[in-house]
Amino acid sequence: MAKVTDIVLWDKPGEKVLLLGNHAIARGALEANIAVFAAYPGTPSSELTDTMAAVAEKAGVYMEYSTNEKVAFETALSAAWSGLRAMTAMKHVGLNVAADTFLSAVGMGVEGGFVIMVADDPSMWSSQNEQDTRVYAKFANVPVLEPSSPHEAKEMTKYAFELSEKFKHMVILRTTTRISHARGDVILGELPEEIKQAKRKFGDFKKDPSRFVDVPSNARKFHPQILEKIEKIREELAKCPFNWIEGKEDAKVGIIAPGLAYSYVKEALAWLGVDEVKILKLGTPFPVPYKLLEKFFNGLERVLIVEELEPVVEEQVKVWAFDNGIRIPIHGKDYVPRVYEMTTRRAVTAIAKFLGLETPIDFESVDGKYKKVSAIVPPRPPSLCPACPHRNTFYAIRKAAGSKAIFPSDIGCYTLGVLPPLKTVDTTVAMGASIGVAHGLDVALNGVPGEKDTKEKKKVIVATIGDSTFFHTGLPALANAIYNRSNVVIVVVDNLVTAMTGDQPNPGTGDTPHGPGKRILIEEVARAMGADFVEVVDPYDIKATYEVMKKAIETEGVSVVVARRVCALHHIGQLRRRGEKWLIYTVNEDKCTGCKICINAYGCPAIYWDAEKKKAQVNPLMCWGCGGCAQVCPFGAFEVMKEGE
Repeated sequence: MAKVTDIVLWDKPGEKVLLLGNHAIARGALEANIAVFAAYPGTPSSELTDTMAAVAEKAGVYMEYSTNEKVAFETALSAAWSGLRAMTAMKHVGLNVAADTFLSAVGMGVEGGFVIMVADDPSMWSSQNEQDTRVYAKFANVPVLEPSSPHEAKEMTKYAFELSEKFKHMVILRTTTRISHARGDVILGELPEEIKQAKRKFGDFKKDPSRFVDVPSNARKFHPQILEKIEKIREELAKCPFNWIEGKEDAKVGIIAPGLAYSYVKEALAWLGVDEVKILKLGTPFPVPYKLLEKFFNGLERVLIVEELEPVVEEQVKVWAFDNGIRIPIHGKDYVPRVYEMTTRRAVTAIAKFLGLETPIDFESVDGKYKKVSAIVPPRPPSLCPACPHRNTFYAIRKAAGSKAIFPSDIGCYTLGVLPPLKTVDTTVAMGASIGVAHGLDVALNGVPGEKDTKEKKKVIVATIGDSTFFHTGLPALANAIYNRSNVVIVVVDNLVTAMTGDQPNPGTGDTPHGPGKRILIEEVARAMGADFVEVVDPYDIKATYEVMKKAIETEGVSVVVARRVCALHHIGQLRRRGEKWLIYTVNEDKCTGCKICINAYGCPAIYWDAEKKKAQVNPLMCWGCGGCAQVCPFGAFEVMKEGE
């Protein structure tokens, strides 16, 4: 069976293949002759980034895992300024990180096509909010393309580059979780000769300070130019192949559906058995092409707008209708929820209510039956993996700091430390915020230097942050804490990969898609910045980790502890690929007293309680042999059983 990375490079125009939405976008970028791709991984965009990394050398594309989204944006933007086709990718909150450059660079324009792929996450399946990128685009006056299927995602990617080059303006390709992670038929197009020959492309940057130096005198010229350009793009999008009107020409009822909502609307209408409607399928939610609205609204008596999250299309349509004296009812968020992702049920419910119909099934009755079933099925809360080094780190932190300490943390798989029994995560806001929050808590609770000396009892504050996140946005916060003489402990849980998003490399690993880069050691950075205490520990040695944590807490100033051990899931995967084995632990029932410390304080998912025997047990299928249980058990009940297979 062919690998996805092979399929993405297939030179088979016209071939129909099954691809994930993100893989289809990667193929579209290659068909568009992309030269530079830079990104920081973030779900649900990560597969696009990883696919580009896997094929870059074979396609002659420069690809990098940047330290954060802002840097990635600037790398790709500079390539586009130099006349190359460039792309960056991120999740919706990643655009917040890139926003400073994004909003300021719009007026400068581009030479080569520049596409910003942003993957939104309605319902927050893997995110801390569900912001709508289309609002950002409207704010910045950047056009948005939104696909309704994986194949359309591929085709839109190519069109986005063409649109960007035609107007010398950056373009956003907005997906959602369901498009990025859905599979569908994709028809392959032609690959350019440079891609097939893996020929690297180079650009030419032409100096122009009046354009590329964003001082106020230049910025004042940019703003009216941006507004003029977006209106020209609006006119162009009336001819966009991803916008069309379908259904009954003489229908009195109309539905406008952008992006994936179009697919849900079609499914809902089929379920309801309704065909007496006119549909405006929008692939360009911003700017909405007014010429298409003129044609669509002709003869209609009422309209429903079905879109996910914010009323971006609804607001544009209502303003246009008001300005043009169109007084028919236009509904949207009064029927369609403003929160969480679109579903067939939501589309059916909204359309049925709009048309005065009954839904095909009683959804509330179904909900009642589901609640009865879910009450029977035991919950399965998420958990750190067996042998995860972070579990040992958190265990040592809590033992050293005590339960009354405050534990700011960050975005990563280690955020699961919030769950019992570890409970060593008290705050999580955004990438890199753990260190800034820790410093702020120290100021608020313990006072500034001088004041701290008179305070009888100081609050212990221990922040945790991942290795990739440390380089992403932890560095400025660390510099601030050291500069302002904070008294906090910062634990960098370094598992030597960007684990949560798919084991991508980062500066701490030194690996790049093009071969070895230069590895940057976290402890050297901390020492160079002037941290008062810096130590590296192996979290698989719980006692040593605990002792270092105690020293860090007792040290006045900023202490940085690097807890370094490779991600267990990544490590076991490598062992399996090499056909190697690993240790498995078991419980010596003669030594087990049933104290439950291994369960109530340590919490490895490979350990469970045998209620009949009143003993702890190890599931051999889940044990990955870290030996943490043997170190935690006060009675030595955990022993090596055999090697894993």
